[in-house]
Amino acid sequence: MDPLVITVTVDSTMSYPGYQGMPAIEDTDKVGQEYIDSVNAGATLCHHHGVHYLEDAIQDDGKKLSKIDFEGWKNLTDKIRTVGTDPIMQFGIASARLPEKVELMSLKPDMMSYAFNVHDEYFQPDPAYPANEMYSLHPRDELIEFVTAAEANGVKPEIECFYTGAFWNLEFVRRQGLLKEKAWATLFFGWQGGAWTPPTPDALMYMVKHLPPNTNWNISVMDPVAQWKLLPLAIALGGHVRVGWEDNPYLPGGGASRSNAELVEVVVKMAQQIGRPIANVDEARRIAGVSR
Repeated sequence: MDPLVITVTVDSTMSYPGYQGMPAIEDTDKVGQEYIDSVNAGATLCHHHGVHYLEDAIQDDGKKLSKIDFEGWKNLTDKIRTVGTDPIMQFGIASARLPEKVELMSLKPDMMSYAFNVHDEYFQPDPAYPANEMYSLHPRDELIEFVTAAEANGVKPEIECFYTGAFWNLEFVRRQGLLKEKAWATLFFGWQGGAWTPPTPDALMYMVKHLPPNTNWNISVMDPVAQWKLLPLAIALGGHVRVGWEDNPYLPGGGASRSNAELVEVVVKMAQQIGRPIANVDEARRIAGVSR
């Protein structure tokens, strides 16, 4: 079993609006420090959203997604890299439009997220805030265009899988001669909306059982209670895990975390208790298949 790769994802502005610890996304120094502290606590993969803004309505192309601020992404990336240990840099916002994603590749991330299934997300954990919703289809020709651009720019795709149809699309793209290296897939549980998969052990086992061959798997759970029940199972099965304020800002006892590093520390202790080592950066890069 490989050492455990821990991903940290800080930005809760979309998923938990109003969360008390989250700085403004424009404050890339403070957001970046959350990543730095998390890396020092044991995370080796940084999934970040730069600076972005959700559209307020469905657009003429039938999509409601996030618009990207290029300079904000650059500033946050530069800040995180000051940690000095060269953690894996994974650009998120799989909901952004393809031309903006391709432009971001010029910043040389190690990995970039893209949903291999429909985007249909609904975030309203606190009824005091209006729901944040996103909608988009990702046709197979778009997936091929994304992977082609990513591979041409030396960026490894992170394949976001909200249900097993994403696995079919992954294999379809492989049949076009792409994604020849071992894939990195994140399995999403409890993310509300039309792409929802329940955050349960049987759902996790089902997804893992049907995962395409030659694929590393990582899990993201957006449920403050179920997350802490599923992560130990994923760790024991040999998968990798993602934590942070985007997915769940609450500790196992239900209290609010003071930092993302505090959540990383919980996962480190979980792995240690069952004897699974935590990957260092060199090991994480080898496992994920991303060179320096």
